[in-house]
Amino acid sequence: MIRTPRRRREEPLDHAELARLLPAPGDPELSSDRLNGLEEHLMTEIRNLTSDTASDTASDTAPDTSPHTASDTSPGASTGAPPVGAPARNRAPRPARRPGRRPVLVGVAAALVLAAAGVAGLAGSSGGSGRAVAPPAGAVPAPVVQVVRGSTAGLAGAVADISGAAARAELPEPGPGQFLYVRSEVSWLVSWEGADGKNRSYVDEIHPREVWMSPDGGKGWLMEPYKEAVDRDGITLDDPEGGGRTLNSPSYDYLRTLPTDPGLLLKKIYDETGGMGNGPDQQAFSTIGDLLREQVVPPKLAAGLYRAAARIPGVVLVDDSVDAAGRHGVAIARTDEADGARTEWIFDRETYTYLGERTVQTRDAEGIEAGTVRGRTAVTDRAVVDAVKQRPAGLGDAPPSA
Repeated sequence: MIRTPRRRREEPLDHAELARLLPAPGDPELSSDRLNGLEEHLMTEIRNLTSDTASDTASDTAPDTSPHTASDTSPGASTGAPPVGAPARNRAPRPARRPGRRPVLVGVAAALVLAAAGVAGLAGSSGGSGRAVAPPAGAVPAPVVQVVRGSTAGLAGAVADISGAAARAELPEPGPGQFLYVRSEVSWLVSWEGADGKNRSYVDEIHPREVWMSPDGGKGWLMEPYKEAVDRDGITLDDPEGGGRTLNSPSYDYLRTLPTDPGLLLKKIYDETGGMGNGPDQQAFSTIGDLLREQVVPPKLAAGLYRAAARIPGVVLVDDSVDAAGRHGVAIARTDEADGARTEWIFDRETYTYLGERTVQTRDAEGIEAGTVRGRTAVTDRAVVDAVKQRPAGLGDAPPSA
């Protein structure tokens, strides 16, 4: 969102004044898509505030030297992102709308979102000077692609093939004391506000992300050293209180309790996510995507989820999409009517295996140009291992490059 510049305060707000000015916090249960965006917004605001404060110390008349590079608008282009696995620039490690992912991160992400509520408000007030803030370190111009129209023609047949392949999949079954492991390549939108008050669309460099979770969801670990909120050695996802599992905070054991019939699944999703997100249909689609993105989903449940998604109004088939690893495939997609962002679940054309996800802006909105790729993921490995920070054979145990 474009922040409205406000006059800089002469002294910081204290806790009492904050409590008086701000409304009482609610207790929303956000989807991981929305959590991803809020986390990324928080980190953008922190970078902007830090850069603006440093500029104050050096000079109050610093010139605008911020770069802005146009993105390739050729059909199907994915410019602006480095090759998969390319190392990020040397800097402190970094911590996501749709982004933004990620059901296993609900506990940690929620803490970041609470921080964002305070930090973003204070950071926004530093924008009144009118000086340009440099783009976030390591961010690159967001790719801009041709928006391929989706259609319901062929959707039923594609979903039948995808759900059939999912039902036949031979996935690892975790035993006592073991952990589910998921490795992905990811990149999310980073908005940057220039001196003219207009947003520039930048994205993270594509980088690795690894998650370990116990089947009951009580223990876990995240390694995403590109992120500033994540130490190079990772952060714990442990849930010592053992909170109840829901569709928006699932565990593998919880997923095994869900019905596999698409009608019953869809009813449960609509019932339990009512009032969340940008309308019931979009929230239902987002919830299914969250369950699929960074989990090892039991085969019959995965098949049921795909068939349930096909029944959601507005869901279409997109003939070609590209994940964060550069792999092309067909996609089940839906556009969020509120902001024009279309989320695409991408599947291999031959095997119908889930590859990853892409979010594309379908119309100019909120300072984001139509065709802008807001986020990309690519699942590169799913496995069962015996301990956190242990990788499947062949991947090694050294920390991923940053």
